[in-house]
Amino acid sequence: MPEKPRTDSSLAALRGEIDKIDETMHELLMQRGEIIDRLIAVKRTQETGSAFRPAREAEMMRRLADRHHGILPLDTAESIWRVIISTFTYVQAPFSIHADLTGSGAAMRDSARFHFGFTVPFVPHMSAAGVVAAVSESRGDLGLVEALGGSGAWWTSLEFDSAPKIIARLPFIDRADHPAAMPVFVISRVAAEAMVPDIEVWSLRVSGWSQEAARAATRLADVIAVPDSAYDGAALLVSVPQGSSIAKVTDALVKAGVSVRSSALVGSHATRYTLPGARPAPAGR
Repeated sequence: MPEKPRTDSSLAALRGEIDKIDETMHELLMQRGEIIDRLIAVKRTQETGSAFRPAREAEMMRRLADRHHGILPLDTAESIWRVIISTFTYVQAPFSIHADLTGSGAAMRDSARFHFGFTVPFVPHMSAAGVVAAVSESRGDLGLVEALGGSGAWWTSLEFDSAPKIIARLPFIDRADHPAAMPVFVISRVAAEAMVPDIEVWSLRVSGWSQEAARAATRLADVIAVPDSAYDGAALLVSVPQGSSIAKVTDALVKAGVSVRSSALVGSHATRYTLPGARPAPAGR
């Protein structure tokens, strides 16, 4: 009669392997912390302001997604790495997250916690303008505003040279089933070399806005329009991808009968990254 497999001993061996892996991961995290401690000492003599680096973080998340395989869901791996990255960024230079909750408040909270974890302080606001004001008064805080509009034409406050700018668009990995899929702009002050220039974001003041103008502009860029009847015009937030330019957009608007009163660059961010073979999320700005 065949001998029954010794499941107890095999389970114990597998659990032992898991324990060793857990200990190794913890040790590696502590080693990462030691390196960050040395990095802080270097940065004190070479850098100032926010430690958030959207270009580096976007590239790290792309590499993570490209190399990921196996039964562990990508959502889990991404969220773990987001907590690790954001926590160590916070350790380097403490900051808070200011978020506009006037639209999809629950989705905004999900985005903030997914991308920045629970160590970074979360400060709710009841307007996008409040978020911009809070970030403007800080040294390195980040602001989160819905990339599909937020409350009012908040981006006009970013037109001034001394104002913070849009520096990133979340999520870094774009897919329709993302657990924090709502498109979100990150607003802050970072060093010029930390900006990602893939997609420029412009604020336009126009008059004579119409559906024809909207169609002409959206063929070249992502556009958010906020009509302002008091001035017979609109404030537009325009995301211009690589291969195009704000000049092409304004030319298209003029041909559609729109008068462009002013334009100002209010930020830039990395190109949305969609996994090969994945179904992309609905178009966002």
